[in-house]
This record gives sequence, structure tokens and C-alpha cells, in this order.
Amino acid sequence: MEKNKYVSPLSTRYASEQMQYLFSEEFKFKTWRRLWIALAKAEQALGLNISDAQIAQLEQFKDEINYEVAEAREREVRHDVMSHIYAYSKQCPLAEPIIHLGATSCYVGDNTDVVIMRQAAELVLKKCAQVLKNLSAFSLRYKDLPCLGYTHLQPAQLTTVGKRATLWMYELAQDMEELEFRLSKLRLLGSKGTTGTQASFMELFEGDEEKIKQMEQLIAADLGFEGCVEVSGQTYSRKVDAYMLGALSGIAQSACKFANDMRILQSFEEMEEPFGNKQIGSSAMPYKRNPMRSERICALARYVMCDSLNPAFTASTQWFERTLDDSANKRISVSEAFLAVDAILNIYMNVTEDMVVYEKVIERRVMEKLPYMATENILMECVKRGGNRQQLHEIIRELSHEATRRVKMEGKSNNLIEAIAQNDAFALSMEEIKEQLNPALYVGRAPSQTVEFNKNVIEPILEKYEDNIKSELSI
Repeated sequence: MEKNKYVSPLSTRYASEQMQYLFSEEFKFKTWRRLWIALAKAEQALGLNISDAQIAQLEQFKDEINYEVAEAREREVRHDVMSHIYAYSKQCPLAEPIIHLGATSCYVGDNTDVVIMRQAAELVLKKCAQVLKNLSAFSLRYKDLPCLGYTHLQPAQLTTVGKRATLWMYELAQDMEELEFRLSKLRLLGSKGTTGTQASFMELFEGDEEKIKQMEQLIAADLGFEGCVEVSGQTYSRKVDAYMLGALSGIAQSACKFANDMRILQSFEEMEEPFGNKQIGSSAMPYKRNPMRSERICALARYVMCDSLNPAFTASTQWFERTLDDSANKRISVSEAFLAVDAILNIYMNVTEDMVVYEKVIERRVMEKLPYMATENILMECVKRGGNRQQLHEIIRELSHEATRRVKMEGKSNNLIEAIAQNDAFALSMEEIKEQLNPALYVGRAPSQTVEFNKNVIEPILEKYEDNIKSELSI
């Protein structure tokens, strides 16, 4: 690596080799050549004078890009597409007359962008599925472990550790559904010409519109797409980029929510992200075990969420049939959104593979707050035995506030249960009251909800991606 030039941290620190390759120059230029071959084949099939020998020569050199020739030519003509047409023609002199026949630069540029987005999105979905697999196993393992639930970041009714994990899973599952939908709607630009009218092909095919439509369908099939967009200017609608990055932003949002929860839980000492034996938490404080991976998820997610605004502005400023103010922004914003989401998911997979749960700490924190939560059950039982609900409610309110004052002002233990047992208004013994202090009584349907959610929502997703997760993924 050259030390005197800026290099993106997405390449050096965060994104996987798989995702980086998809946005590499090599993948782009090889895809250009695939598109030129697809165009030539389609034109030949529909009657244009293109020989098998010309196509064979194009096929022969489709993966052997002569970069030096292209780069030297670009220094002269200042046009990347024309430079690569020139370089390809030097390898394929027989095919030189028919390379790029009837097409514009957007034929290779935009269609390649669509191909890249499709494969990048597919990789993102595989990694999302691996995160769900990790969280699914975690949720089922801890489906019965009661823990404090929080509303407003204040202790509320109990939930379970496993049920909380289903909240993280559900949001990510929705993100996957959104990205899958966007993929299902993704179409190639096709070959629409300079203003989208396909005028050059009307000339080539002597006004035969059916052949032009067939040509696009052949190109789409060659690249593995259902079809091409119905109408366009010179480019595919930049709203496609906005939709894609909106879906990526959703994944970033969900990952960030998970990571923030983990950071708070680590502060509570209830849970912890994996921490290596030799890992250093702080250069100044040796005892620190900072949630650095979760913090990194949050940092990268913030970038993606902000970056998703870029294609929205770009889509809104494409005057008439096209302008070129999309290009510089697009090549940065789209690629870096995918690279950053890839990095987020790499960390998300890593963290969820080996999360640490401190059950004794969770139990202690539950038992500190459980007396407050048990008061409703105590109240109902006393009413069953003839007590006055309103009077008992007022007594509990007063005793609860006094117990809270003792805890907060005097640093004493919570004595609410003892205070209730000693009050003659409550027709329950200490033993009967303590029976209400079983945390499992206060988790509602959390365990069964966890099982049902995994069965109904997560298992079908994992079955769909079973052949792709883990074995094909890299971090």
C-alpha cells in the first residue's frame, strides 16, 4: 500500500474482499465486455451482419483486459468507454467494426451498475441471513431467562433475553424483505440511446420496432435479468439508486439499534460483546472492556444513513433526459453505501456469534426491581380475599415511594415486600407474598412468542438462504 496517498478505510479496515471485488475496476470492465458480447449476439440473432468469428474473438478476450492500452488511450481522448472500446478492438481486430454498435456509453455504464448492485445486494442478504441465524440460536437458548424490560430507558415489565433478541431479528427480517423487493423490481437499462428513444436502433433495424424489443429481451436474458426498463432517458432512473440505498439505510438503522442496545447492556454488565484474551479496551485504563465493535457498527451506520440522502438529491436533479451531475456523486455514494453496510454486517455477524450473557447480574437486577412489579399481583390477590382495591392501591403507592426513597437517598435495600407484609391491610403472609416474587410469573408470553417467531418468520428465511450462509461468506 502506498503510504503517501489517501486510501478509503472501507478498503483497508472494514469491507470484505467479496464486496470490494464487486466494486472493483476489474469487475466493472469485465462486465462491460459481457455487455458488448450480449449486444453483438442479440444484433446477430436479429439479422445484423455480425459473424460467428467476430463474436468468438470477443469471447476469447472477455476476461483479458489490456489495461495499459486503455489507460494510454484515455489519456489522449479523455473518455473511459471509448478508451476501452479501443483497447478491446486491438485484441479483437475482426470485431472492431461491430463493438458497441448502436449503443451509448450508458449502455455499458448503467447496465454494469445494475449488475453490480444486484450482486452486492445478494451478498448483503446472505450476510443478513447469517446474522439472523446467529440471533435465532441465541434467542432460543435464552427464551426463558427473565430480564428487565425497559421503556424510556427506565425499568418496566419483565421480558426475557431471548424475546429481546427477536426484536432485533424482526427489524432485520423486514429490511431483508425490503431489499428482496427492490431486487425483484431491478431491471437492466437495456440499450435506449442518447435520449431513450432508441433512434440509432431504428436505423440499424430499418424501423422494425419488434426486433428492437427482442434485442433488449435477449440482452436481459444473457445477463440473467427478467427484462429491461420500459422507458428511460439516456440513463435508468436514478430513483433506483435511491430505493436501493433506502433499503441499505434500513439495514444500518436496525444494526445500529442492536448495537446501541448492546452498548447499554454492556454498561449494565448484563451482556457483553466478544472480548479477546489479548484485547486492549483502553490505552489509559487497563480494566476497561469497551464495546468497540458495537460502537463501530453505530459509527458506520450513521454514515450509511446520511449517505442514503445522496441518491435522493441526485434523482431529483436529473433534468429532462439526463444530466451528468449524477456521475461523480453516484460512483462514490452507491459503492460506499454497499461497502459500509457490508462492513456493518461483518461486525454484526462477529458480535452475534459469541455474545456473553451474565445471568447472575441479570437475576440480581431483576430481583432489585421485582418487588415493584409484584405489587399488582399482590393487590389482585388481596382483593380476591375481600380487600378494597382503591385503599390497597393507595397504601402500596405510599409504601413504594418510601422504599424508593430509602434506596435512592439512604443507599439501603428495597424493603417494599417487608413493608407490605407488615401492614395489616394486606391479608397475606410473608411466605405468600414471596411466592409472587418468581420472575417467571412476569414475562407473559415472551418464551412462546420467541419460539413462534422463530418458527413462523425466521426459519423460512434461513431455509431460503441455507446454501449460501456461512460457507460463502467472508469478513
